Amino acid sequence: MDPMRPPLALGTLLALAALRLALHTLTNGQYGFHRDELAFLADARHLDWCFPAYPAFTPLVARLGLVLFGAAPAGVRLFAALAQCGVMLLSGMMARELGGGRRAQVLAAVAVSVSPVALMAGHLFQYVSFDLFWCVLLSWVALRLLLTGDPRWLAAAGVVAGLGLNTRYTMAWMTAGLLAGILASPARRLLWNRWLWAGAAAAIVLITPVLVWQWRHDWLALEFTRAMHARDVRIGRTDGFLWKQLFVPAHLFTAPLWLAGLWFYLRRGEGRAVRSLGWGFLATLALYALSQARDYYTAPLYPMLLAAGAVAAAGWRTCAWRAQWAALAVALITGWAMIVPAAPAGSRWFYKVVSLNGDLAEEVGWPEFVAQVAQVHRALPEAERGRAGLLASNYGEAGALGLYGPALGLPPVMGRTNSFWLRGYDPREPGTVIVTGMSAENAQRYFEACEWKATITNSLGVRNEESSDARYILVCRGPREPWAELWRRLRQWS
Repeated sequence: MDPMRPPLALGTLLALAALRLALHTLTNGQYGFHRDELAFLADARHLDWCFPAYPAFTPLVARLGLVLFGAAPAGVRLFAALAQCGVMLLSGMMARELGGGRRAQVLAAVAVSVSPVALMAGHLFQYVSFDLFWCVLLSWVALRLLLTGDPRWLAAAGVVAGLGLNTRYTMAWMTAGLLAGILASPARRLLWNRWLWAGAAAAIVLITPVLVWQWRHDWLALEFTRAMHARDVRIGRTDGFLWKQLFVPAHLFTAPLWLAGLWFYLRRGEGRAVRSLGWGFLATLALYALSQARDYYTAPLYPMLLAAGAVAAAGWRTCAWRAQWAALAVALITGWAMIVPAAPAGSRWFYKVVSLNGDLAEEVGWPEFVAQVAQVHRALPEAERGRAGLLASNYGEAGALGLYGPALGLPPVMGRTNSFWLRGYDPREPGTVIVTGMSAENAQRYFEACEWKATITNSLGVRNEESSDARYILVCRGPREPWAELWRRLRQWS
């Protein structure tokens, strides 16, 4: 152990992580899967080297979850919760690297766990959960590189960046920002050696399957990303990027800590290599701002600031230290009350939460939706039922029908979005199709005749996309074009 570093409070950090894991496990099975999770689970059942919306790492982990736990939300989400426990541990380790003792390490671990993104990432199984872990791991590797001056850490950085790029492409922004920070400081001398090339080679090897897949599929990720970015800008999801940094990627109550951490790097780090991390944060933030990113994209940047801020806070006056801990306690209580599925289904607390948190509302009613579609399918004339198809307008519906439909005798689902569209249409080329999520007027652009058969509801009476915007179940007959041409026109990125 380096005598200049305080001991690692490993037992305490592991206890905090275990407590968080237990809380997530107890609450993550309260409702059902989120629409995004249903898409990942569908891709997990059709594994490939890449998908239009994301690389393969997250569906691969989802496949492991299905093998181990079946279609159990708490089981599949265990991996997302474990990733956030890893983020807590890494944050405490970064505080220790910067000279923080036990209480600074504990403060850093708790502070990173209260942000809205971190709480959601421990609850929902999405690439955000694993992207956050890889990016924080990269921050820790960069810190070790800067503090030890050992260029072999560059090889480790390349491996982590490669794994991150197999999870989410925004790892490229994180890597570019950290490199810019190092280049802007005297630490740039660490880059000019063979270990940089070893790290670059490792990242390239790890990302090559993704690049080959994209090349073979006409670079669908670029088309998908352009479409999603244009949509986000159009509907205002990228508005207020800078001021929302106070609320979304890091909790408002942790602002004193991460601002102190930024000051720690830029001023106290003057003459020290860790100053690079302050410049790296600012460079990455600027890259996201210039590219009109969404506010939560920067969440992986804040743990390294909070770790430094916790070290600085250890020297605060007692009243300031206690006030910070009181603020964190409030943030933890309100976060667990409003962001994770802690409220018992059907309670007054539950209805208040789902009215404020749209993501929790999207976890309600999927098995019921599939049962309603199955009822419409059973009501078809027997001669028609055997060749009828299913067409879902969004990936949540398609994912639910693919997950729960076979047990109810439903045919394979066709989905017009993302990976579902890429997998193609029903080879039987059905003349009768049960269509979900479209109005009759819209559906009749593709079929000769459409009849309304049911309206999607859920027993809890929760208003979400299925029970409000996409609430129709139709039976449509007579495709207006051959399926090959119809399928081309049906494609929709979402």
